[in-house]
Amino acid sequence: MDHYDLLGTLVFEDANLFNPSLCFPLHSKAKMTMGEDAAGKHQQGFELAGGFAPQAPSKCFDDDGRLKRTGTVWTASAHIITAVIGSGVLSLAWATAQLGWIAGPTVLFLFSFVTYYTSCLLSACYRSGDPVTGKRNYTYMEAVQNNLGGFQVKLCGLIQYFNLVGVAIGYTIAASISMIAIKRADCFHEKGHHNPCGVSGTPYMVMFGVAEIIFSQIPDFDQISWLSMLAAVMSFTYSTIGLALGIFKVAENKKIKGSLTGISIGKVTQTQKIWRSFQALGAIAFAYSYSLILIEIQDTIKSPPAEHKTMKKATFISVVTTTIFYMFCGCFGYAAFGDMAPGNLLTGFGFYNPFWLLDIANAAIVIHLVGAYQVYCQPLFAFVENTAAKYFPESKFINHNIEIPIPFGGYKPYKLNLFRLVWRSLFVCMTTVVAMLMPFFNDVVGILGAFGFWPLTVYFPVEMYIVQKKIPKWSTRWVSLQILSLACLIISICAAAGSFAGVVLDLKVYQPFKTMY
Repeated sequence: MDHYDLLGTLVFEDANLFNPSLCFPLHSKAKMTMGEDAAGKHQQGFELAGGFAPQAPSKCFDDDGRLKRTGTVWTASAHIITAVIGSGVLSLAWATAQLGWIAGPTVLFLFSFVTYYTSCLLSACYRSGDPVTGKRNYTYMEAVQNNLGGFQVKLCGLIQYFNLVGVAIGYTIAASISMIAIKRADCFHEKGHHNPCGVSGTPYMVMFGVAEIIFSQIPDFDQISWLSMLAAVMSFTYSTIGLALGIFKVAENKKIKGSLTGISIGKVTQTQKIWRSFQALGAIAFAYSYSLILIEIQDTIKSPPAEHKTMKKATFISVVTTTIFYMFCGCFGYAAFGDMAPGNLLTGFGFYNPFWLLDIANAAIVIHLVGAYQVYCQPLFAFVENTAAKYFPESKFINHNIEIPIPFGGYKPYKLNLFRLVWRSLFVCMTTVVAMLMPFFNDVVGILGAFGFWPLTVYFPVEMYIVQKKIPKWSTRWVSLQILSLACLIISICAAAGSFAGVVLDLKVYQPFKTMY
């Protein structure tokens, strides 16, 4: 990814792909610079006279001096759909079962509406000041910095990175459960459905952790695009299989299960009913969560038209597509199983056959989560490594790279950074151990959804929009936005309470490293 350094030098990651005569015909005073960044990449750049980037858009550059962006409404929609449709979809049947036929689809629709509306507010904050010519914000935190500043930037960073750590833990749990499901599905096929086929999750979490330690040594985002694309294909694969199995199950039952008010009192107590309903709100919030990367997606869009206009269209297309898909998955899953809808549609064994199709779906989940783990963790990896390089610029342990030749394929030598190796490996080990200590898929999903939904999806977009548009305090629009934010805060608190209550109940019967599935 090309970028400017602090002195205004335009840096190109791959010098072999850049022809300076094409993009600097008018800048006779531009000088070439060569160097090596903290990640060990050789870089070729051009520093313009005066040390500033070109400000007028041209054939090769946008108004910020970066190479022309090429994203469209369709590429942005694809990025959003890929980010949204993930493992969260597997808990929607369970969430609908807690809320019932009236509240379940209604809550799904309301979350989609809030997500769409606040995403439009956030997209308007991509540029500070004028929405067409204002200064670009390349990340979510930059947008908070330039619109709100002060303590709120630190708060945003804390929530953002805590959420990323939580997602890594959640993905480790989900991947291990899917690997266990493959083992159990084969066992059920051989020994019958009445055999307990108990399997420990610990070895599978260790396997997933080892794989992530290896993949985490890929230096940065621009080198994991192939993994991200593979993960996207896998997410659609298992989601579609889950939907298809739900439809076939309804056809097999020849009736639609479930009730208007959700799981009935008797199967659960009144208190459990309340907590589980709150937990369902967190699960649905997690399924819609993508605000964390909206600004980064918007930064890929070309202009004109103005980026926020294109992003609003992309958001509408993707949220509508996602909502339809979620409605089908949640509703058909509930219609198939009623009150007994499993917490994870593909691993809860509401389905036993065809076992090979379940194996394919769960293998797709594992592959998807291997890639998704990296996509979500790379910003955290980069933040820690860039901060370390900033504070310890002379440290060879942090900044020195060891070239390891690759003897086949004609690839360039791999640059091994010892700090990256140690820090990322320790991070993966930490998330794996925490996952072993708290392997509760629905509870973790609910907590992550509750913790990230209000601040990242609602509060910061609303507050930044108020500042950006200079909306007067106590005006009708200001009051309406604050009411929306307060309502979503209450929902997040309820969802968090329900999810934590679920963890407490699960811990009463759970033995660390010993529980069998």
